[in-house]
Amino acid sequence: MVKKNALGRGLGALIDDADREKFRKIGSINEIDLVNIEINPFQPRSKFDENKIKELASSISKLGIIQPITVRELEEGKYQLITGERRYRAAFIAGLKRIPAFVRSADDQDMLELALVENIQREDLDAIEISISYQRLIEECKLTQENLSERVGKKRSTITNYLRLLKLPAEIQLGISEKKISMGHARALVNIEDSVDQINIFYRIIAEDISVRKVESLVRKMNYDKLETEAGKNKSSNLLEEFEELERQLSSFFSSRVQFRMNDKGKGKIVIPFSSGEELEEIIGVFDKIKD
Repeated sequence: MVKKNALGRGLGALIDDADREKFRKIGSINEIDLVNIEINPFQPRSKFDENKIKELASSISKLGIIQPITVRELEEGKYQLITGERRYRAAFIAGLKRIPAFVRSADDQDMLELALVENIQREDLDAIEISISYQRLIEECKLTQENLSERVGKKRSTITNYLRLLKLPAEIQLGISEKKISMGHARALVNIEDSVDQINIFYRIIAEDISVRKVESLVRKMNYDKLETEAGKNKSSNLLEEFEELERQLSSFFSSRVQFRMNDKGKGKIVIPFSSGEELEEIIGVFDKIKD
């Protein structure tokens, strides 16, 4: 009879009251004390606009929290933010003691991925923060660019363009974050191989307020000039090797150290040195043999 009663209790016989409370919380919205919530250690946002948070706090004071934050439970009564840190901060400023929160189950990798993806969708995240978030999703969440494209709803080419920004020198990345130059400017700078040239044009953009189109033109010209210079160097190098070989052959032929002289315009002369009248006669004799 006792056994029958136990079976009759169903799920209640398998989990205790604490477990039932945990199942009730996960997947539902609960009012949680702010002091029992800690911030997300995986938060990709590096800075917050304090003025905007104060504006949000003012709105919360009048209207309350419209959209709940998302948290995970660490232990009984203690939680960790997944998304919604701006609302969390604003609620403190507004003097709230409790905040509506959606409780979900998430491990550390889930936390990171959720926080990154949620923040990428925000319009106020700067280009470098987005780039770093993409990089972290690829490296730490083991996503391919194709997987990432599906998760964040962006074209793969868009993700590639953001990731390329992380190859720029640190001071240019800071300039992008501080909105000293636009994403368009940055994409043009990425096409310059030399970091010194990148930095020089970066400061020109700021000093002269150069448009994106003008920067693209400057970069194309710079790269073309470098290709021309490299081609000239290669040509000169090949020509020098030919001259050296010819010098060796003529030196052997005349039994004297033959030298070439040539200026930048391609004009020059061949010098056949001699140290005595006898050597001169020998050289002349060689020419006579050539004539014959």
